Amino acid sequence: MATAQQKALSSYRRRMKQQGIVRLEVRVRKDDVALMRDVVSALDDPDQANDARALLRERFGTAGTSGLKALLAAAPLEGITIDRDRDIGRELDP
Repeated sequence: MATAQQKALSSYRRRMKQQGIVRLEVRVRKDDVALMRDVVSALDDPDQANDARALLRERFGTAGTSGLKALLAAAPLEGITIDRDRDIGRELDP
């Protein structure tokens, strides 16, 4: 590749990186190509992006990755007593 082409490609990749855009290669069946293009278009469209992301995360997102704190906050704790007797230790012989 010529030096001018390398420089142009590097500049383009740098601009895309600054915008938060990454290149992704996906292999899909021939019948699904149009569907995948529609999904990508929906994610790129500002009017549809939030709805599309929410729908995809709801259906295919990984659940349970929020951590222990969120898990405990979401746990149903009605009717559970968490009190315990105070243990002051054992008596020691002097």
